[in-house]
Amino acid sequence: MEKFECKKVGELTEKRPVYITNYKDIKITLFQAGISGPWISNDIEELNVNNIDTFIIFGNCGVLDKSIEDCSIIIPNKAYRDEGTSYHYLPDSKYIELDNKYIDLFKTILKEYSFEHKEGATWTTDAFYRETKEKIEMYKNEGVICVEMEGASIAAVCKYKKLHYFTFYYAGDNLDSAKWEARSITQLSNFDKKTKVPILALELAYRIEKL
Repeated sequence: MEKFECKKVGELTEKRPVYITNYKDIKITLFQAGISGPWISNDIEELNVNNIDTFIIFGNCGVLDKSIEDCSIIIPNKAYRDEGTSYHYLPDSKYIELDNKYIDLFKTILKEYSFEHKEGATWTTDAFYRETKEKIEMYKNEGVICVEMEGASIAAVCKYKKLHYFTFYYAGDNLDSAKWEARSITQLSNFDKKTKVPILALELAYRIEKL
């Protein structure tokens, strides 16, 4: 596994550190994103005040399509708004179209690193136990392929503040079955493949800088 030297330069809410690392010949800011719309929006606001204007945010998601391979990459093209934060930044709407500026560049990286991927809509919700069968079917009928807690909020904050951003996920637990399937949602499951996912983000940041 490739190693990186990181220098701590600050903290976000809950004492989550912010680092600067050198990747190839550029400097990249690294931070552990907050879980949920309110936390991630706060992170973006604070980092932007400190001159960060391009965000690459990735994480785990649940899948609504059991054919999606465990730990494969999902590129969301729009986020359904079943949370609260996004409505404080943008007018009401069913979903937010996500920024596709870097999608072709990212697909090239996925091919080089031999990652399977799927594109589709994501469902952003902030209610852990309200991913009901009825809601799952409703969103599946809308073409939604995954569920997470931050996508719509990230898009809303970045659109409002006119920031560049790109989000992607790696597939975790499966909700497209009669019984919930954990698959690799636990930290150490499929760990070898998970360790390669951050490299995708670093490589994208590098290539964006070189555009």
